[in-house]
Amino acid sequence: MGTTERRAREREEMRNRILEAARDLFAQEGYDAVTLRKVADCIEYCPATIYKYFKDKDEMVRALCEEDIAAMMATFRPAMQQLTPLERLRSFGRRYIDMGLQQPNHYRLMFMTPLLPNDDPLYVEKRNNPETDSYGLFLSVVQQCIDGGVFRPELRDAEWIAQTIWAGLHGVLALHIALGLEAGVQWHPVQERAVYMHELLLYGMLSDPYRGSAPSPVEAPVATTA
Repeated sequence: MGTTERRAREREEMRNRILEAARDLFAQEGYDAVTLRKVADCIEYCPATIYKYFKDKDEMVRALCEEDIAAMMATFRPAMQQLTPLERLRSFGRRYIDMGLQQPNHYRLMFMTPLLPNDDPLYVEKRNNPETDSYGLFLSVVQQCIDGGVFRPELRDAEWIAQTIWAGLHGVLALHIALGLEAGVQWHPVQERAVYMHELLLYGMLSDPYRGSAPSPVEAPVATTA
């Protein structure tokens, strides 16, 4: 490996180290409490090092969000290989649940940390585009279900359906991330609760040809720390 390639690799490794430290701090302390100096202290470098990679905190947050959206897109893409729109929607929900449980710090930053609005034209252009944005991809799957007669005939608003499903799943995941270790609550396994929420929401929206029996929660021990 030549000098140029080695320096490029080292620069990329440092950038990733900065972003991972920033993600952890945002998740632990919230957007307003985190400064570039705190990020520098976390990785034991001087603040000047951070400025070589990011001009300010907003640029750092945008980089984090772009990384996380790209990772979500990679996670969700296999769901599009399912045969029917309803199968794709179910697979999409399962992958969203897995992502939230397997990467809680990523989830906390993306969906539980108030961030400043980003009105950068390039960012705005990517939003809601199914090729570049996870919500846009989710919305396209919901629209496929509407077009295929999966939902009750009065349910024609893809945004309303998508946001209702999203809110239900987010409620289970956010509750688990924020309070899942609370000993005073008799928690059932979070994976089962999230899947049940997803199935329950879908069942309430399905048209008669797609309705089978109502989903039932999985039998599980009452007390668990899962």
